[in-house]
Amino acid sequence: MKKTIETDLLVVGGGAAGLCAAAEAAGAGAKVTVIESDLHPGGQLVKQTHKFFGSKDEYAGTRGYKIADILLDEIASLGDKVEIRTNTTVTGYYPEEGIFLTLNALLDSDDHVVVLSPCYQSLYELPKSLGCEVTRWYLKKEDSVWKLDLPFLERAIKENTRLVIVNFPHNPTGFLPSVEQLNAIAELSVKKGFFVFSDEMYRGLEHNPADRLPSAPSIIRRSVALGGLSKAYGLPGLRTGWVTSTDKWLLDRIAALKDYTTICTSAPSEILAIAALRKSDELTGRCRGIVKENLEMVRSFFQENSGRFEWFEPHGSSVAFPRLLGGQPVKDFCERAVTERSLLVLPDVVFDVDWNHFRIGLGRRSFPEALSVLREMLD
Repeated sequence: MKKTIETDLLVVGGGAAGLCAAAEAAGAGAKVTVIESDLHPGGQLVKQTHKFFGSKDEYAGTRGYKIADILLDEIASLGDKVEIRTNTTVTGYYPEEGIFLTLNALLDSDDHVVVLSPCYQSLYELPKSLGCEVTRWYLKKEDSVWKLDLPFLERAIKENTRLVIVNFPHNPTGFLPSVEQLNAIAELSVKKGFFVFSDEMYRGLEHNPADRLPSAPSIIRRSVALGGLSKAYGLPGLRTGWVTSTDKWLLDRIAALKDYTTICTSAPSEILAIAALRKSDELTGRCRGIVKENLEMVRSFFQENSGRFEWFEPHGSSVAFPRLLGGQPVKDFCERAVTERSLLVLPDVVFDVDWNHFRIGLGRRSFPEALSVLREMLD
């Protein structure tokens, strides 16, 4: 039976992260609906003991440590501002593991996969390792601006196309599409029947927060999204992330495969992750502030040196992808930077392209010192 849900915010997953998000939003005055597959929120208990929590009988969960009892009192205190429904789940993983398990859950050797490129190596090498045919869908460059080539995507889809992999905000370019462009991918998914894997590790680092895209599962029916704390929250040491989807069978398949990798995540890391999610605005705001300051400096630098570099303005993430001019191979330039100056900049060949671009990181407070070293290299 179909039923319309009237709500300000729909939270997919009644695990720890979902309940925290629901509590925060409801506390701010929103009407929240939580969608959960089990009869009770909190996830399953599995095999790894964590005596840290005071009981040898307590375990971390494949889908997140069971701290629902801690959170449910807070949810209950919010009255009818939060409604919990049984439907689907949130699954917790190390981010790289999330890529590995999701692609293994979705793909067979006779499938075709389209991958937005350039990109993180796992996103195209893992489908290849599974025997899939992979088509690279490259961003276009027009007048020092990155563009999304949607006509190419439509032409690339085949009868056996199982998956389209996207990555927004984009690594390594900092490109961010419009909502209309994301909706076009959603419409094509419905028309052609493929899944969308959305790598959203940099979501929250939009340079203008008003440009933030909705997470893919909220607008693309056959989709799964990867998120985590390492980029937008600045907490890579927690090694904590998640995959979300409205397809319960897919999450069940991923959870089953996880029994053959890490079984469960670190419960102490999950507790710290929950604390971070409670302070989401403060932590992501801090990281955006660092990126904004560094972006202003590096933009001025490349404008001053426009004869040596072509600057491509990023609109999200903590990276940029300028181009080296003048005929010198970018690989040689980057190798000289690291060997002579101990300055790490990544040549585009590590992203499997040969455009004479290089990636720079904008996420550290020490960036002014690094930029000074780059400036000295030009003298």
